[in-house]
Amino acid sequence: MTERALSFDAVADQYDEARPGYPPALFDAVEELTGRPLKGSRVIDVGAGTGIATRLLRARGALVTAVEPGPGMAARLHRAAPDVPLVRAVGDALPLADGCADLVTYAQSWHWTDPDRSVPEALRVLRPGGALALWWNISDGDVPWIAAQDERVRRWADDVHHGAHSATGRARYLPAAMDRAERRITWTRRVTLDTHLANLGSHSVFRTRGEQAAADFLANERTELLTHFPDGTVEEAYAVELTVTVRA
Repeated sequence: MTERALSFDAVADQYDEARPGYPPALFDAVEELTGRPLKGSRVIDVGAGTGIATRLLRARGALVTAVEPGPGMAARLHRAAPDVPLVRAVGDALPLADGCADLVTYAQSWHWTDPDRSVPEALRVLRPGGALALWWNISDGDVPWIAAQDERVRRWADDVHHGAHSATGRARYLPAAMDRAERRITWTRRVTLDTHLANLGSHSVFRTRGEQAAADFLANERTELLTHFPDGTVEEAYAVELTVTVRA
């Protein structure tokens, strides 16, 4: 698990340039479900990667500290947001004081943790009434071309979990006894075919199966997608799946 999680380090620039951000409606929902504005809130963004969510949280006025274990990802985050405090650590062992945060966030990263350790750690660093927010950008499988692409990737990589965090995330990664509120926010973005393929290729399933094998798959995928998007502009469709739990 650690090896696959750290595989992103080799493609930190590609990850930051090609991965999607998050729509404003996500942060509206976080504020609604936590009952607190992001502006002025002390936020710990764990598994921050290159800081895609970190920067958006900061743009909403949050006082963000980023936590990221990978040296390549952390270096990219620091270049993009040099004034954001950055801690090299994992969510299973946060080197942070008890009750120091109003909000702990995990954007695309909770599934890399050991919940037996990361849940107590998140609750420890949260003040009473603080909240833990987990979210994933999920490619919207209700869109036929996306469903077909996900199936091609699963067959090629023999990876049944590709694109499936929505099916496993909430049920597997938080104890059933924890109260939670959930939202699903749909959105789209239009990108070049090159950006779409760079986004796809930045996923860990491609990073762990060899450079040549990944390049061959993505070349075939380019040919396939040009039948759907002959002008080279791809409309990606996403559903952000958000889970929020408030510390008593």
